[in-house]
Parts: sequence; structure tokens; C-alpha cells
Amino acid sequence: MTTEELIGHIRLVPDYPVKGIVFFDVTTLFKNAECFEEVVDRICELYKDKGITKVAGIESRGFITGAAVAARLGAGFVPIRKPGKLPARVVSEKYTKEYGTDSIEIHEDAISPDDVVLIHDDILATGGTASAAMRLVKGFHPRAVYCNFIIDITDVPRSNPMPPEVEISSLLQLSER
Repeated sequence: MTTEELIGHIRLVPDYPVKGIVFFDVTTLFKNAECFEEVVDRICELYKDKGITKVAGIESRGFITGAAVAARLGAGFVPIRKPGKLPARVVSEKYTKEYGTDSIEIHEDAISPDDVVLIHDDILATGGTASAAMRLVKGFHPRAVYCNFIIDITDVPRSNPMPPEVEISSLLQLSER
């Protein structure tokens, strides 16, 4: 499957979740078995030789491909969730995004210093959620941290800097315009 075919399966939703935002809906990739397998295959190819021991998926679309990638790589899966969703003790991190503020949480025993962690989410836009997830994960002092996205929206200014020491990849680089 070509990159253009993958892009053709992404639904664009204007003015969601607020006016002026174009939402890149990857659930249309997930509902197509061939597209979903291609996305998982491409991510696994990028990280197959990195020694990944945990994939940390960001709620909620990051759970879908993150769990599939973890299973394929023989790694554990760690959910990074919105507040109040995890049942045990958590560590949390606040962040800003293009249309407000939020926070995310991870179980306090989710990652060990021996782990090599791949943080995964569907979209990189301003970097708010991703940088908060990186701060959370790096707080556990794992051996290495990588970060992957299905889509990098390249024309959205990064209001939250990404740590230069973390290798970041995306399958697709797209523009809102």
C-alpha cells in the first residue's frame, strides 16, 4: 500500500473540536484492515531493532495502534490516560494544547529504569500531549525513549518543545492547509 493510499483513507473534519481546527480522523484508517495492518507494519519496521520493552500509548487512539505494535514487538503496553481513568496510584503531568489545557496520567509502577519505551499517539500537532507524555515517561529514567506518531501536522506551530534527545518519527507528514 502506498503512502498516498493511506492518506486517502484519513477523514478530515473541519471545525472539530473547536472552530478553526481541522481534525485528522485516523479511525477511518483503523476500520480498513489493509490500512491498519500497513500502519502497524510501518511502525514495527521503524522500531524492530531498538529493543523496545514497553509501548506507552496515549489515550485514546494511541491505545489502538500502540497495543498492536507492542504485541508485534513482544513488548508490554502501558496506557497514558486522562485524569481519573487509572485504578492505582498515578503520576500526572499538565500541558497546554491548541484549544485549552489538560493533563495525563500513568501508573506510578508502569515503567522501570531497564525499559526502552516507545511513546505512541495518532497525531503530533502543537506537541502539548506528546511533550507531557515524554516528561512523564522520562521521569521513570528508562534506558531510552522514542516517540512515534501516525501523522505529523507540519504547519501547526509547536508551542511545546520536544526534547532534542528523544528520537521522534511519524509515518505521514501532512498540512492543515
